[in-house]
Amino acid sequence: MNFASLEQAELCTYLARGLRFRSGPFIFNLQTDLSEIAPLLRQLYAAYPLALDAGFTDFCVNLQVRGGVRRWWRPQVQLWLDGKTPFQPFPRDTALPFLEWGLNWCVAMHAHHYLMLHAGVIARDDRAILLPAWPGSGKSTLCTALTYRGWRFLSDEFALIRPSDLHIAPFPRLIALKNESISVIRQFAPAAVMGPAFPKTRKGTVCHVRPPVNSIENSLKTAKACWVVFPDYQPAAAPLLRPLDKARAFLKLAGNSFNYELIGLRGFETVAGLIDSCDCYLFQYSDLEQAVAQLNALADGLI
Repeated sequence: MNFASLEQAELCTYLARGLRFRSGPFIFNLQTDLSEIAPLLRQLYAAYPLALDAGFTDFCVNLQVRGGVRRWWRPQVQLWLDGKTPFQPFPRDTALPFLEWGLNWCVAMHAHHYLMLHAGVIARDDRAILLPAWPGSGKSTLCTALTYRGWRFLSDEFALIRPSDLHIAPFPRLIALKNESISVIRQFAPAAVMGPAFPKTRKGTVCHVRPPVNSIENSLKTAKACWVVFPDYQPAAAPLLRPLDKARAFLKLAGNSFNYELIGLRGFETVAGLIDSCDCYLFQYSDLEQAVAQLNALADGLI
């Protein structure tokens, strides 16, 4: 079963008491009383598998309308994660972005059996490109473009690296596009399923893209990193893919990790293993069609 297999009224009933679902290697239990969340989940989470009979839940998430006078005046929502409230309340009309950030926060704070990189990950024939970058580099936009040109989407935010074998565990969450990237992807990938735009978030306007069904259905199938490409969006720039020496690549990759220092020696050895086994590049781009062609050529061994 998945979200699309439930009628909206049935989905609301489940959500009121807690609904377990799987995203990548994690099982979430989501409970909410927000009536507007159910139709958004049916649209954007349609293919995500339910885990109704799961005996174990990784994270319990409760999204509730905040009580008191604010229920009627500037209504807010509060997110409870395993019984704690790590965030200040958000405006109710940004509930979906709040939920998405909360789910990602759960993983970023607790999944330390992985080396976690702030990176997009896409794969072809189980050979993956890591796209490590911080906000503003065009990472999510480039990931979305490659995904809708035939690559398997593993994540636009988290690269979950298993230290034991350097395999990447997919975590195909909704892709969060921001500001100008929204209209760019609407034109580039008109078949992409996109949710509503939320104009009043702390990161500007946010719109979520549903990953393709095959990426969600293969979310337990790991991939092996073969290339590390640091993207850098530059308006009107011609695509330029430049080899990066291993020492600089190591420092840049470690600097894009959520938990490199926290997991100590495992973090060092995992980053070193990735750098040793991957070809590393800096990638400047602006036009998405040209960028996709360049990275396809890289994967095809033409570069």
